[in-house]
Amino acid sequence: MQLEHGWITEARRVVSPHCDRRPEDETPSLLVIHNISLPPGQFGGPYIDQLFTGTLNPDDDPYFSTISHLRVAAHCLIRRDGEIVQYVPFDKRAWHAGVSVWQGRERCNDYSIGIELEGTDFVPFTQAQYLSLATVSELLTKHYAIGFDAITGHSEIAPGRKTDPGPEFDWKHYLSLLEQHQVNESAGD
Repeated sequence: MQLEHGWITEARRVVSPHCDRRPEDETPSLLVIHNISLPPGQFGGPYIDQLFTGTLNPDDDPYFSTISHLRVAAHCLIRRDGEIVQYVPFDKRAWHAGVSVWQGRERCNDYSIGIELEGTDFVPFTQAQYLSLATVSELLTKHYAIGFDAITGHSEIAPGRKTDPGPEFDWKHYLSLLEQHQVNESAGD
């Protein structure tokens, strides 16, 4: 997997307008894991792409009338089958975190990368998602020098407001896969 001008070359690209320049072209230093499903609890379909590109039709589902006006996007989405979709290049500020604080520093969108997993707080994520997430994370942590201690959930940067990636996200499994990626990378040197 490779990066080219902030884009993962192997990812499906769906360009979102919901981004802008990072302040003073700041380099990403935080990785934030989210979950999303649209409509809530349903997987598949075009609705996440539509939300992140500002084309969600409020008439397609009653819930959509409450969110179709939002201007939001993560950098990437990892679908249930492990497909990686990228909306915003990593050198840009995606609008994924909202009001947020990490280790006393506000405005996490300014310095973070947001990765959504297609899922909910109540359904386990798939092995394909963990494998893709570990692969993307390894690429990003290496390229941007993001330490494992700077990988967190949306719930940690917006406590009381957000709960994702939720209790079904297996942090131990994810971090062990990420560590294994680094071990394999080191063995190849």
